[in-house]
Amino acid sequence: MKLTFNKTEKLKSQKLIEKLFLEGKSVVSYPLRLVFIETTFDDNVKIKAGVSVSKRHFKNAVDRNRIKRLMREAYRLNKANYFNNITTQYALMILYIGKDGTEFDAVNEKMNQLFEKFLKETSTED
Repeated sequence: MKLTFNKTEKLKSQKLIEKLFLEGKSVVSYPLRLVFIETTFDDNVKIKAGVSVSKRHFKNAVDRNRIKRLMREAYRLNKANYFNNITTQYALMILYIGKDGTEFDAVNEKMNQLFEKFLKETSTED
C-alpha cells in the first residue's frame, strides 16, 4: 500500500456515510474516534476513509481545516503499517472529538493507538 491518500480512497458517498453512522461500530483513542463498517466497493480499494472536526468545538474554519490536515497526514503515513494485510473492505470515518487544538505528534500517536484498537476489534469479529 502506497503512502498516498488518493481520491479513490476518500469516503464521499452520502448514503454510505449515513449508513456508517447508523450501523457502524466505533473505537476511541481520545481525542480521536474511529467509526467503521464492513462494506464492499466497486473499485479495488480496501479502505475508504474520511475525516471530520466538529464545528461546535472549533468555530473558525482555519482551526478545523488545520486539524483535518493533521489527521489526513497521520492517516496517510500510518495506513500502510496497519492495513496492508487486511482482506475485507471497510469504510472509516475519523472524528476529532477534542475541544482544544493539538500538534502533529500528538495526533500521529493517537492515530496509531486508534488503528491498533481497530485491528483488535475487527480481528475479534472473524
